[in-house]
Amino acid sequence: MPDNNATITALREALEISPDNVPLRCHLGETLLADNDIESAETEFRKVLIFDPRSDRAKLGLSRAYGAQGKNSAALVIVEDLAAAPDASAVVLVTCAEVFLKNNMREDALATYRRALDRDPGVADSILAARLGITPETRAGDVWEDDLEEEEEGSDSFIVGGRRRQSTEVDDEDTFTETERPDIDFSAVGGMEDVKDEIRLKIILPMSNKELYATYGKKTGGGILLYGPPGCGKTHIARATAGEVKAGFMSIGLNDVLDMWIGRSEEKLHAVFEQARNNTPCVLFFDEVDALGASRSDIRSGTGGRHLINQFLAELDGIDSNNEGVLILAATNAPWHVDSAFRRPGRFDRVIFVPPPDDLAREVILGLQLHGKPVDDVDCKKVARKLTDFSGADIAAIVDVTVEDKLRDAMKSGVPVPITTGDLLKASGKLKPTTKDWLASARNYALYSNESGLYDDVLTYLKIRK
Repeated sequence: MPDNNATITALREALEISPDNVPLRCHLGETLLADNDIESAETEFRKVLIFDPRSDRAKLGLSRAYGAQGKNSAALVIVEDLAAAPDASAVVLVTCAEVFLKNNMREDALATYRRALDRDPGVADSILAARLGITPETRAGDVWEDDLEEEEEGSDSFIVGGRRRQSTEVDDEDTFTETERPDIDFSAVGGMEDVKDEIRLKIILPMSNKELYATYGKKTGGGILLYGPPGCGKTHIARATAGEVKAGFMSIGLNDVLDMWIGRSEEKLHAVFEQARNNTPCVLFFDEVDALGASRSDIRSGTGGRHLINQFLAELDGIDSNNEGVLILAATNAPWHVDSAFRRPGRFDRVIFVPPPDDLAREVILGLQLHGKPVDDVDCKKVARKLTDFSGADIAAIVDVTVEDKLRDAMKSGVPVPITTGDLLKASGKLKPTTKDWLASARNYALYSNESGLYDDVLTYLKIRK
């Protein structure tokens, strides 16, 4: 076993002499990762990207560091950019495929792995291939059998695109969770007034004034796309919306739709919409919709992803069914990766930025997190003012750290020790807001890929003028 400590020391000494040596600093970051010093590794990879913003090695290392810390959205943003590069190396593509698969993005993983093999067959990874369902016979020479359909005698399955397809009829066990009846409404959502006003205009007013809207030929229904950093309450406000209009609520994740068999994902997506149509009024909420509705220009090989997107668009349009009374909300951390076709009128025609909670929202969240715990006259307002850019999840983490510290004290004294304002402020100094990475990425999109003004709210939040 190599002595990582000795290697790290030697690398640091070398970098004192040559601080802008990119290979050395990448090596240091990778060694720190192997030694499980994740935060230090992240710091080193960030330094590399200051010296060389185009370093794929540093970007991959940074994505691994993010992944090890549970910052999956930030890791995916990096990997998606790497995979989208037309000159991405085969080695980089294989690594990207592994990250996609780890995040349950199987179509992206398969497409990226195929690109890697097309570029250099020597990078073939038997373990990754097996996890993707690729067998040696999947390839014939250098041509992927995407267009082959081979019916097996005496079987109800067939081969399409190198994957076995079974009957696509959705069984009873494939139906989804019962439609919820949320017991919360907008009164349970602290702050976020701009977001609530937009939802009222698009969803709540049409539902409560059906006759008036019908006079003008307007139907109730349609969609809103919520975007912003993870942990900032997108799911919470979607559930509160359902409670506000006394509608059913269905929360749909990737695992509810995506299926390894060709055609099954489309069938399951249709079943989701049919269930919502049979339970109107109903709020249908899609989390991580960018994985279901990725830009078709980003799908470089295979047709499975395109078929699913086309099915999604058809369901939104209600081509074969009536979506009257089906209110569709979706959330994404990466709106720039959602196919532009989803933003046409009648689909997700309102795109709303859900920023990190404001002062009032942070105060409410903090109070909820402290509820039931021993406290000593905590000034939630004072603490909240110190937590700019902290997400709801970040605030929960601060309370958890505080509780752990108080438990240590209680173990020593044998008596519960109440939480004070000072305890919370001390804990907040130990943590950084996880939204910073997302805001840094969003800033770039808002500044340099925002011709339509879609991300102007991000610039407003960051107090940036174009």
